[in-house]
Amino acid sequence: MRESLFYGGGVAFFVLGLLAGSFLGVVIHRLPRRESVLWPPSSCPACGARLAWYDLVPVLSYLALRGRCRGCGGRISFRYPAVEILTTALFVMVYAVLAGEFRSGAFPAGARFGWVLAKDLFFTAGLIAAAFIDLEHRIIPNRLILGLLAGAAVLVPLAGEVGLEYAALGGLAAGGLLLLLASVTRGGMGGGDMKFAAVAGLYLGWPMVMIGLFLGAVLGSIVGITLILAKKKTRKDFIPFGPYLAAGFFAAMLWGGEIIQSYRLYFGVG
Repeated sequence: MRESLFYGGGVAFFVLGLLAGSFLGVVIHRLPRRESVLWPPSSCPACGARLAWYDLVPVLSYLALRGRCRGCGGRISFRYPAVEILTTALFVMVYAVLAGEFRSGAFPAGARFGWVLAKDLFFTAGLIAAAFIDLEHRIIPNRLILGLLAGAAVLVPLAGEVGLEYAALGGLAAGGLLLLLASVTRGGMGGGDMKFAAVAGLYLGWPMVMIGLFLGAVLGSIVGITLILAKKKTRKDFIPFGPYLAAGFFAAMLWGGEIIQSYRLYFGVG
């Protein structure tokens, strides 16, 4: 019975991920353009024709239309199905990890499973939006930061997983560290990255957010050095940090506890 419920939940979050990914495609397209994410309904970016419901089925519509508008034949960005697939995979992963912790008895004492799941899924959606927007436009919009901030104000206390004092400390520490780096590097760190890190600290708390920052910095350094060695980038080229921060925060959210435990065991700390 428990196994059927577990796998049934996986199917449910697979569908939820597809729907959320479809909405995130709109968010990623419209937020940097200062457009409403709710109105008007979706339309072709080339000809402006309003899309019918059967042209909005996640992934399947893109494949059926071969990535082109039904009306004008204009090309539709591959970003849309990519976001839908990625969101689906991450939503299922979040559910699987949290459900596994709950079933094994490793779930944090005092935390409420449903609200923790809602918090982590909402945060994951924000990470995806931030990563894709920063990658394309080199900004993390204030509207996205404010949306994540509002979500944290509601979901973090309800989840009960991160104490409010640890959430506040995480936000101050992460935002403050990047502010310090920006001062030292004289603009090498964007204001959007600082605000993004600060709001991530509210979701992850101390010290998890610092693990996310560390992982993001390592991943960003590896990619940056690889691009420079491959002569795709130079030392003076701008490389958006948002996608690597998002990856680091996601890893810390799901596996931060295991990372800390492994560190303590390996170095014999506490």
